[in-house]
Amino acid sequence: MTNTLLVKLISTAPSSPGIYIFKEGSRKLYIGKAANLKARLHSYLKTADPRIQKMISVANDLELMVTESDIEALILESQLIKDFGPQF
Repeated sequence: MTNTLLVKLISTAPSSPGIYIFKEGSRKLYIGKAANLKARLHSYLKTADPRIQKMISVANDLELMVTESDIEALILESQLIKDFGPQF
C-alpha cells in the first residue's frame, strides 16, 4: 500500500527537471533524476516492480531539488549517489 504522505508530496511536485530522494527518516533510500519531476514520480505509484514497491513502502519522506536543466540534474544525481550510497 502506498504511503498517503508520499502521494501528497508527489501530487504537489513541479514539472521541472531535478533530483528526487526517497527517504526513511534521514536515511536516503533512493536518489534519482528526472526531466519532469511530477511525471517521473507519478510513475513510481503505478509500477508493478516489486523492488520499487518495497522502496515505496519503506519510504516516509521525499526530498526534491529543482535544477535548471536535465544535464544539471544528471550531474547532481551522480554526485549525491556517490556521497550517500543509497540502499536502492
